[in-house]
Amino acid sequence: MLDIRELTIDFPPSRKRKAVRALERLSLRLAAGESLSIIGESGSGKTTLIRCVSAHVPPTFGTVSLFGADLSKVSDGELPALRRRCGVVPQDPYGSLPPSLTVLEAVMEPWLLVKGRGDRQAGERKARELLDELGIGREEILSSRVRLSLSGGQRQRVAIARALVLDPELLLCDEPTSMQDASTRGDILRILQRRQEAGMAMLFVTHDLFLARKAARRGLVLYRGEAVEEGFCRDFLAAPKHPYTQALVAALPKLTSPETTPASESGA
Repeated sequence: MLDIRELTIDFPPSRKRKAVRALERLSLRLAAGESLSIIGESGSGKTTLIRCVSAHVPPTFGTVSLFGADLSKVSDGELPALRRRCGVVPQDPYGSLPPSLTVLEAVMEPWLLVKGRGDRQAGERKARELLDELGIGREEILSSRVRLSLSGGQRQRVAIARALVLDPELLLCDEPTSMQDASTRGDILRILQRRQEAGMAMLFVTHDLFLARKAARRGLVLYRGEAVEEGFCRDFLAAPKHPYTQALVAALPKLTSPETTPASESGA
């Protein structure tokens, strides 16, 4: 489904910044039903990768093949059909959702744009099923406007439902659970994993190694635009090889570390 070879992306200088190399010689492949966690801190190139795969940022060098089509050779007329086969969960659930629509309308919108208003009933049924599966199926939420009454976590789940409504073959997730609590995060991962079992592929962007391991068996660690380590996520946690991955693991909270007894319990 996705074949990236030697991908390099440069951003030219502007009034506010110098020239930036966002990605350098990145290669990866993803088949149906596979998932891959992209791990790294802010500025490592994770979001640029997602935007390139969805054909919003062109490669400077290298190739990106999506469903067998080289994106650099796809015409403007052919591009929408490729994008419809992808779902994208953007990092910002505040700026990415249409604020004037209700929750139900926001999830239905991609369906109506692709399938037409003649299929509205099926689109509404699909949107309701997804929102209920994601835990926001109450009628008062469905009929409320996105900009007025939703928390950040609810907006994020609306964005996930919106990305899934057309049953994508490839899902591109950019920090899709950053505003969720632990319980809801686990529910969302299980929802995504069920779709992978049915054949959906997924790129899952995160800075959290624990979350990366839960989202995908394999992972790729980005540091300043370069892939510095690739393999099984469990191996990153157990025996990281690159100094940057080692630093990420060292920064994780250790459940076995000694804790100071609160004064109220120690009798002090």
